[in-house]
Order: sequence, then C-alpha cells, then structure tokens
Amino acid sequence: MTTQPGFFEELKRRHVWRVAIAYAVTSWLIVQVATQVFPFFDIPNWAVRLVIVVIVLAFPAVVVLAWVYEITPDGIRRTQPATAPDARPAHIGRRVARALNALIIGVLALAVAVLGWRLLALQRVVQHSAPQAGTTVATAPSAPAAPAASSAAAGHAGAAAAGLADRRKSVAVLPFDNDGDDRSQQYFSDGLSQDLITALSQFDSLKVISRDSAFQFRGSQDSPRIIAAKLGVAHLLEGSVRKQNDTVRVSVTLVDADDGSVVWSQRYDKPYGDLFALQDAITQSVADALQAHLLVTADAIGQSERPPGGSLAAWQAYQQGQYYTARNTQADVRQAIDAYTQATRIDPRYAAAQARISYAWAGLATQYLVGSARDEAWAKARDAANRALQLAPDLAQARRARGHLLLNADFDWVGAEAEYQRAVQLAPHDAGMLFSLGNVDAALGRLESAVSLTNEALARDPLRARWYNWLGFYLAGLGRLDEARHMVEAAIELQPAADSFHQQLAVIAILRGDAAAALAAAEQESDPSWRRVALALATQIGSDREVADAALAALITNDADNAPYQISEVYALRGDADNSFQWLDRAWDVRDPGVSNLLVDPLLLRYRDDPRFARFCAKVGLPLTSDAVAVRPPS
Repeated sequence: MTTQPGFFEELKRRHVWRVAIAYAVTSWLIVQVATQVFPFFDIPNWAVRLVIVVIVLAFPAVVVLAWVYEITPDGIRRTQPATAPDARPAHIGRRVARALNALIIGVLALAVAVLGWRLLALQRVVQHSAPQAGTTVATAPSAPAAPAASSAAAGHAGAAAAGLADRRKSVAVLPFDNDGDDRSQQYFSDGLSQDLITALSQFDSLKVISRDSAFQFRGSQDSPRIIAAKLGVAHLLEGSVRKQNDTVRVSVTLVDADDGSVVWSQRYDKPYGDLFALQDAITQSVADALQAHLLVTADAIGQSERPPGGSLAAWQAYQQGQYYTARNTQADVRQAIDAYTQATRIDPRYAAAQARISYAWAGLATQYLVGSARDEAWAKARDAANRALQLAPDLAQARRARGHLLLNADFDWVGAEAEYQRAVQLAPHDAGMLFSLGNVDAALGRLESAVSLTNEALARDPLRARWYNWLGFYLAGLGRLDEARHMVEAAIELQPAADSFHQQLAVIAILRGDAAAALAAAEQESDPSWRRVALALATQIGSDREVADAALAALITNDADNAPYQISEVYALRGDADNSFQWLDRAWDVRDPGVSNLLVDPLLLRYRDDPRFARFCAKVGLPLTSDAVAVRPPS
C-alpha cells in the first residue's frame, strides 16, 4: 500500500519552495536594475512602481502554477499525485531540483554583485565627503569677482563657519529653474527651493545656507566651485521645476562643488496633490546621500512653513507672498500682505502666514510710514503676531515676529530677548533668529555676544550686506576699528547703493580721528538724510567750525523729526552734554529706533558717568553696563 505524502512533503516534491525562492531573488534583482537604469533613459518613476506592483501581484500566480504544473522531458504538464501510475519518476524530479538550485545560485550571485557594487559606491561617497586624517581642507582661492563676504569678511564669517560645522557638512539650495511655459510661476519653483532649505535645516550637523544668500545666484554662470566658495559650502543642490496642469516634474541634482561630480540625481513626476510628499522625498534622498553627516537634533521642535491643513492653495498663496517680500518695495510689500492674507483665509490656522503678515506690516512701519499710518501698521503687525503665537506657540517665526515688535515698536528689550532666545531654541540653525538675538544682545550692551551670534548668522547667510554693516557697528563699539572698517567695506562691496553704509564708515574714521577720511566717506553716502547725518558728524572733527555749524544746522532743519538720536550724537562730538541729553530725550519721546543703539555707541558712551545717562537708561529700561568703549571728541 502506497502512503500519500503530507502537504509539506508535496510542496517539496513539486519544487514550490525552490520556485518561490528563485522568483523572490530574481524579482529583487529586477527592481534593483530598474531603479538604477530607468532614470538614465528618462523613464518616469511610476514605471518602477509598476514593475514592483506587477511582481507582487504575480507571486501568488507563480506559486499556484508551480503546484499545478511540472517540467518533464516531454514538456510542461499538469502535476500528477505521487501515488498516480504516471507520476513523475524520482530521478526526473532530482534533475529538475538541480536545475532550479543552479538557477537560484546564479541569481543570488548576481544579486550579491549588485549589492556589493552599491555598497562600494556609497562608501566612496562617504569617504569623498569626509575630510581625511592628516589633510587640510583647502580654502577657496580669492578672485576679483568674489564678493566681500569671501574676502574682507573671511576672518569673521569664515571662523564662525569653521566652528559651526566642517566644510564637508554644508549645502546650498540654489533657486530651482522654472521650466514651465508660464514665467509668472517663478514663485512656485522658489517656494519648493525654500521648503527644501527649511527641511534640511532641521539636521543638526548640516550647515544650510539661507535663502537670501543662495538665491543671489539665480541664473549665475559661475561654476559650482566658485559659487560654493562664495557661499562657504561643499555641496550645491540644483534643480528645475515644471508645473503643468495637475502634474509636477522636478529634476534635482546634488553636486560636490570641489570637482563638480554628481553625488545624487533624480527626476520626479508627481501629481500636484503629492507636492508635499515630493518635497519630503527629495529631502530624505539628500539626507541619504550625505548620511554620514546628517544627525537629526533631538531637542529642537521641527519647523515648517507649510499650512497645517495641507492646503496647496494656501501654500501657493504663501509662496506668492514670499516672492513679493523678496522684491522689497513698498508696493511689493503690500502685495505680499495681500497674498499672505489670502493664505490665512484658505487655512485660518496658518500661523507662518500670520507671522509673515506681522513682518510685512512692521517693515512698512519702519521703512515707509509716519504718524498715524505708522501707528496703524504697528497695530496690524501686533495683531498678526499675536494670532501666530496663539495658533503655534512653538513656531520660531512667530516668536521672532513677536520679538521684532517688542524691540522696534515697544522698546521692550528684555521681552524681545526672551522671544528671540525661544526662537533660537526652536530653530537653532536659522540665520535670521541668530542675527536677531545678537541684535538685542547689542542693545543690552553685550557686544561680544552680539559679534559671536552675528558671525554665526553670517556663516549661514554670507551675502547679507546689512548684517556686515551691523557687525561693523558692534566691532566699532568694542574699539576693534580695523575689523569694523573691513566689515563695513564688505557690506558696501555687496550692496554699493545701500543707505547708511558710508555713514557708518564715516563714524569709524571719526573714531580714528581721521577727519579727511570721515569727510570722504560722508560725501559718498547715497541717501540724502543719512548723508546729512554723516556730514554733520564728520565736519565736527574738522578745522572749519563754520562748516561744522552749518552741517549741524542743516541736519536740524531737515531731520529733527526723524533723526533726533543722530543729532544727539553730533552734540556729543561737540562736547555739548546739555544739548546731547536734550536731543536724546527727544529721541525717546518720538521713539526713535536709534535709542536701541545707546549701549553700543562710543560717541554717547562718553557720558556714561554723567547722572543724566543713568537716569535716561532707567527711563527707557536699559542697563548701565556695556562692553562698548567710549571715545572723547578731539580737542
């Protein structure tokens, strides 16, 4: 009597296990080849997904076919039960088993080869990215075309960059090209680039250059090496975006700037509705390509400028606001407010948009408006900041918006410091947060801290001209006049037509006692109001008293309402303490923003031992201590 084999014995007899293993290994190999080869032929990503789906769906059918059919010398036929008279002879089964074993071994060998090749390639990327022991990372050579950020400021921003992260742990996301037919969609590709900057900034050990500096290379013909040298990074992330109807095509390339080699490249075709998932995929791919260097911070709360409800319409309106904000004219700022407001209508919980509304209204108040219009703008800025904080108390942008109001509208330096400190805790690698905290530190007389924070901010945003000018102001307050002059010259080289830069250069010459240099700098000031300030200051240390008196009179006649603090400085240079304190009180009465510079200002700090100085500081809420040095006017 023949015994009927059990189920598992029958699986073995019919070679189902071997077929399943052979199928799985072969499928894995096919997927690996598809993911590596398809992009080179511009085959869209959905084709790889289709291959995987077909493989998965076909697996049950392959297993069933292995059970139902068998291979014999006469061809493929239906498998007979083991007890059937015409069942397959044992020696034929062994022959088929050996053939399947050989197939499995061969495919496994190919799979191991592919896996080894990928591991070797990854190891080379890591070794190439990591500085070798005993070697020195070469600094980029200076070139005539390089901005001051890579020359005059190298000793400060460069040192901060070295302390922040070694050069290999750095990337700049350049503005993605808009490849669509509609050129007005530039804000869309800019928004994708900005979101990648925000996402990559979440990685603790990675230095990511801020938008303001990276976007200056839009359409640049410079080589990756030159761009990277100007930005102080080792890698560039480049790309292009085409939005057409409901589809988004994004091509992205991560470049090693030292030799121009491609570290990673990919093209994505996605439905527009999958945009946020696409951004996450690109971020993760860049992180994978630099995985030896990317460590997510454990304590900082993740920051995002996406709408909490996931509305792409709200995000699109927000990006339009960002586009107009960057243009920075009064008309553009008002258009930005309209766009941000539209974003909040679409998603009322959009805290980042509320924070941007607050910034925009504050910008109008400080740059363009006076009187009741300015007061109204501050009120709107305060309302938007409060709503942003109510919606997202752990959003760094909301904290910074509130700090900006406290510092510039309310002159609450201590309150502003608390908000900025919290903003830096939430976004420790955001250049704007670092600069703002340094700014309030300076207002409170902590200039050494202000210099350190501003250097760290410039390491992440190395082409911010105004930040170099502020750094020069802080250094001048510390008496480090050579460094201060280099920083202001860097600012002028980056933005020659900007207001107040030459005025600051004139002040540094005054502190040196160089009347000719001070006058020459003052005469180069482009803004009429700041030029009057610079001339009034510079002429006070000259030999012609009539010219000095006339310059002061012109300043008082034209700028008594908007520059009382600077008039106080002029009287300090003249050694006229009574008038200096009178105009300082007037500056406080009209809430002149210059008051926040008091504990940095070497011209007015000569009166720090005068009882009126202490009374003034008590009235406005400033401490008496300061790192700054005082300077006496020349006799």
